[in-house]
Amino acid sequence: MNKSLFQIQSEFQELANQLIESGGEITEEIGLALAINEADLQTKSTNYSFVIKQLDADCDTIDSEIKRLTALKKARTNSVDRLKGAIKQAMEFYQIEEIKTPLIKINFRKSKAVEIEDIEKLPAQYIKVTETESIDKAAIKAAIDAGEEVPGAILKENKNLQIK
Repeated sequence: MNKSLFQIQSEFQELANQLIESGGEITEEIGLALAINEADLQTKSTNYSFVIKQLDADCDTIDSEIKRLTALKKARTNSVDRLKGAIKQAMEFYQIEEIKTPLIKINFRKSKAVEIEDIEKLPAQYIKVTETESIDKAAIKAAIDAGEEVPGAILKENKNLQIK
């Protein structure tokens, strides 16, 4: 029977409860059930690990593809910018405001943008001050490792699953 990790854990908890109820005495039946449960867990965990490794490999492949597509997009965007720049430069050189054909229309659209010539001369009402705070966890860890007490912080030890 192919059991899920949840089923294995539930069965183990049930066996643990039986063990407690029997006063801690491990009967032959409970001992056999515990051994089977542990074997099921090892088999299921091994099978899960193969799936995890495959999914990790898929993620690596996806990351590589994202990088490749990002580089391709950047190259295309740069090409578009260069081609637009060439058209703009030529139209400005020949003082042409619009090119119109049955298939396409090229013209200039006017826009306005603020350009700051001297930030020192700007009145205070036009300067926005932003402040950001961030926690330096590396410094806190180093301080706690060195034996210092850092109020509001503790060093918590985690158990991270590793599959090789």
